[in-house]
Amino acid sequence: MTITAAPVTRRLSLAARPLRCRSCGAERQAAPVAICDACLGPLEPVYDPGRRLPDREAIGARVPSLWRYREWLPFDGEPVSSLDSGFTPLVEAPALAQRLGVGRVWVKNDTVCHPSLSFKDRVVAAALNAAAAFGIDTVGCASTGNLANAVAAHAARAGLKAWIFIPDELEAGKVIGTSVYGPKLVRVHGTYDDVNRLCAQVADRFGWGIVNVNLRAYYGEGSKTLAYEIAEQLGWRLPSAVIAPMAGGSLVSKLHKGFREFLDTGLVAGPVPRLYGAQAAGCAPIVQLVERGGDRIEPVVPRTICRSLAIGNPADGVFAARAIRDSGGWASAVSDAELVDGIRWLAQDTGVFGETAGGVTAAAALSLARAGRLRGDDEVV
Repeated sequence: MTITAAPVTRRLSLAARPLRCRSCGAERQAAPVAICDACLGPLEPVYDPGRRLPDREAIGARVPSLWRYREWLPFDGEPVSSLDSGFTPLVEAPALAQRLGVGRVWVKNDTVCHPSLSFKDRVVAAALNAAAAFGIDTVGCASTGNLANAVAAHAARAGLKAWIFIPDELEAGKVIGTSVYGPKLVRVHGTYDDVNRLCAQVADRFGWGIVNVNLRAYYGEGSKTLAYEIAEQLGWRLPSAVIAPMAGGSLVSKLHKGFREFLDTGLVAGPVPRLYGAQAAGCAPIVQLVERGGDRIEPVVPRTICRSLAIGNPADGVFAARAIRDSGGWASAVSDAELVDGIRWLAQDTGVFGETAGGVTAAAALSLARAGRLRGDDEVV
């Protein structure tokens, strides 16, 4: 058995980047905070514009993980944990292209991401390195399932204490998938949004690294690596459209940011892909914002079997809607029956057996195609 652990002595060589408010532009030193003191807007890392960036050849020679793009991640120095996460397969799906009536379709298969087999391994990899940079030895999260599994797994192999907070009605399978790693598991009576509010208080009181609360500024940057991998795996070019699930909204906004960063550095050329967001109809506040316009999320009470996307008051919903509009994309909400059907035909068309969020994304792709939002010559991821 081979176990990759982060030597404690290496943590001193890793530093987190300073932060800037996305709303008012106020800057502050690197810290485990995600909200601006001045205006309560979200913070994001500030990168040195003069830093040395690798070319295609240099990136291609590196280990196949998300850290091959480390110059675009919010740290100075070498990462110390979760070194094998990311760089999942991009699989062409001709049967799915035929179903959607588009030129080509690729499936980014994060069901094989390490170590917990979900997209959340990317963001947790970034968050745990932020915890290491700040000397935090206890991490946690508010979760509807996949993030709980990822935090528990990453923390276990990094030797960190973990506290996982989940809604009390979460499916038994996901609870077992988290508890096997040995974290402290707290079931909260209420929705994800209730759990998230509790975690904000926990982070303030105990100084723990709650990955999607006070470490969120660093955590979210891990999502950008999906955009980088798509560009590289397509032979250093961009697709014309990308369809992604939306829970808190960070993934869509970070895809937009990631594609633009590679365009700005000349690693790829062409227009930014049109971004399309997918939600379950029983919890679709971002889709509703895209459809009605405006700049304010109207929270909802989740009523869907897709618990992994059931966030009624998404923290990055406004930014996700803005990225969708700026890219020329759109959003779609699908019923629970449609998402279940999407899981089935996604497996039959591609050999990928996704969970409910995958079913939402597949069903939304079909809905968008039928609505004429996708073109016959589109290359879709």
